[in-house]
Amino acid sequence: MAPHGSDNPSHKPDHGLRPDLVAGLTAAAVVLPKAMAYATVAGLPVSVGLYTAFVPMIVYALLGTSRVLSTSSTTTLAILAAAELGMAVPDGDPAKLITATATLTALTGALLVVASVLRLGFVANLISTPVLTGFKAGIGLVIVLDQVPKLFGIHIAKEGFFRDVLSLVQHLPESSFATLVLGVTALVVLLITERIWPHSPAPLAVVAAGIAVSWFGGLSGAGVATVGLIPQSLPSITLPTPDLVITLLPGAIGIALMSFTETIAAGRAFAVRSDPPIRANRELLAVGAANLSGAFFGAMPAGGGTSQTAVVRAVGGQTQKASLVTAAASAATMLALAPLLGLLPQAVLAAIVIVYSIGLIQPLEFASIRKVRTMEFRWALAAFLGVLAFGTLQGIVVAIVLSLIGLSSQAARPRIHVIGRKRGEDLLRPASPEHPDDETFEGLLIVRPEGRLFFANAQQVGDRIRELVAKDKPGVLMLDFSRVFDIEYSALQMMIDGERRFAEEGVAIWLAGLNPDVLDYVRRSGFANHVGKDRMFPTAEAGLLRYLTSSRPAADGG
Repeated sequence: MAPHGSDNPSHKPDHGLRPDLVAGLTAAAVVLPKAMAYATVAGLPVSVGLYTAFVPMIVYALLGTSRVLSTSSTTTLAILAAAELGMAVPDGDPAKLITATATLTALTGALLVVASVLRLGFVANLISTPVLTGFKAGIGLVIVLDQVPKLFGIHIAKEGFFRDVLSLVQHLPESSFATLVLGVTALVVLLITERIWPHSPAPLAVVAAGIAVSWFGGLSGAGVATVGLIPQSLPSITLPTPDLVITLLPGAIGIALMSFTETIAAGRAFAVRSDPPIRANRELLAVGAANLSGAFFGAMPAGGGTSQTAVVRAVGGQTQKASLVTAAASAATMLALAPLLGLLPQAVLAAIVIVYSIGLIQPLEFASIRKVRTMEFRWALAAFLGVLAFGTLQGIVVAIVLSLIGLSSQAARPRIHVIGRKRGEDLLRPASPEHPDDETFEGLLIVRPEGRLFFANAQQVGDRIRELVAKDKPGVLMLDFSRVFDIEYSALQMMIDGERRFAEEGVAIWLAGLNPDVLDYVRRSGFANHVGKDRMFPTAEAGLLRYLTSSRPAADGG
């Protein structure tokens, strides 16, 4: 996703100001219209979008580890904020909304900073790629449906995705023809331009055209909804309120997780070999500080944006100076262009949101997941339907729970292989119908479990091994632990009990391939002394050699 030649070792970047100046101004042409549009998605004044592309962008530029990541609001964060603010301020009072937004953004930032202190950067990996695919597709569809009524110039009461679809159909006869023509024209222009010239300043051109048509055509008098009054000033200090902390905290947790996940994904996607590594815990601090500081200047929750970062890379941006230029452009817009932006038709903003939200819906990615793993495809589908059926905030909970369930189910059902030897070679491998000629050895059963052995899977692993022993009736059971990276106390105790039972049945337990940590646990438990050095081997190959050369391979288990 990096620009051509960026990974070429011979490519010598220009470290002067000019590349970042050009990249920052170009990114501003894309970021600022989208930032305003995202504010409308969250049910906030468009000025909040400009504020979000100002202070948070500056703070991340000073603290972040990515050289080119551009930080402001995103489609996902906007729709999550909309759901949370809608519950916190059901009457839509503008003053309450601004205070609630400051509180939500401050909570998001505080959670990310605390996570950084606790070194929880690994949390970015909690949501699996298939689940994230389904979640984002659901979010994309919700955003598109939310904006479609603005294209038609109608208003519907939001009651959930499926009811909203029905309500939209019922209200279509009330559409404003002038609004529809304007919105569809903007939509078509943006779609065509994005296809021919990706990441172009087309949104800025469409905004300018929309303002011009509104001004010269007197659209507000013709029933076309416009943005309205925008304060012509830099953001003023806005204080969060403790009264909303308990109400907004659950949503802030979800927003913080998505902000961090999107930031890490975008940062890693656009890093090149010459860049320093993206440090997850430092990113938590940078994005957290960006949100925490932005909250006091009226910003909504922010995170790293993929499309705007792609613009920075595509036009040669090389450092965070590009983001500082974009932030300066945002300030200039607030000071000089606010009166003009107030003339912008809502239908044009809706078209911008739709075009840049459609990209969240990736049918080919669903197909790719299904081709490789049916189970993960079901997770993606469940996350997708969870967003549509239960809402965005509940959908992110579904996504996280599905990821954790998937992780737990895989850990709780480790693979257990019966091992054979490739005929004519010193190669041990899992028995398989693809290798029917592999050798097995009378009186010896080699079993290789994989993964972590712990309380959740110990019983299942033990039962499976007993089934294999009952079927094969060996004199020696060699447990090849070369693929076991950890063994928990419960699993260790079950292994000790199992050895005692097998010994009573005349089956000796041999251990092979223990890594240093597992070997240390086995020694501390006293089991190593019980088994003895003559039944413990560095590798399964060494154990097999001992078995084949032993005059009495079927040990007595004592």
